[in-house]
Amino acid sequence: MSGANQPATAAVLISGSGSNLQSLIDAIHNGDTALLTTLVISNKAQAKGLQRARKAGIPALCLENRNFDDRRKFDRALARIIDAHRPDMLILAGFMHILSPEFVSRYRGRILNIHPSLLPAYPGLNTHQRVIDNKETWHGCTVHFVTPALDAGPPVIAGRLPVAGNDTAASLAARVLKIEHRIYPIAANLLALGRIRCENDRVFLDNEPLPEPIIYRNGTIKP
Repeated sequence: MSGANQPATAAVLISGSGSNLQSLIDAIHNGDTALLTTLVISNKAQAKGLQRARKAGIPALCLENRNFDDRRKFDRALARIIDAHRPDMLILAGFMHILSPEFVSRYRGRILNIHPSLLPAYPGLNTHQRVIDNKETWHGCTVHFVTPALDAGPPVIAGRLPVAGNDTAASLAARVLKIEHRIYPIAANLLALGRIRCENDRVFLDNEPLPEPIIYRNGTIKP
């Protein structure tokens, strides 16, 4: 996506603390990515992520769901803002809003999301408690391309960790979040460099089909 002399640009959509946004900001600051975050949008006025963006000198604004009658009207307004800035990609970083099929189709192949489970297992909410309740031995998170079906887009990178016998939903969430902060900048950078793409709901890495997500473990990634 990035040109020879300039990085790819991204709009990051948030709803809360913006810790994954901060991991992207840090990667940019450290020179670890070909990505440049040029816009942050929150659907919650009190989102701490807005402060993180402004501190980093990134334009940040709020568009609240509650000001719209329905989801599609909100999504149309959101699209108008995004299109005015013309980012190369969209990064969902804790964006607690289910995007309409029309919105996803508008940017299909250019939207990344991160989900706190090893997809396709445990889509939706409360993943950590569900993992504990079902006595799973492994848990983690997955970066995936966004498609109209919730948390069903093709995966790019997955980070795994063993579930400890004394884990609670809170401790598991904290451990998974650390992995999220590591793998999301990697996935975003691959898209920024044009090394990954999504066609017909299939991911290609360096022009080769990626039948399984890249696995992040012990600080390294392995296709």
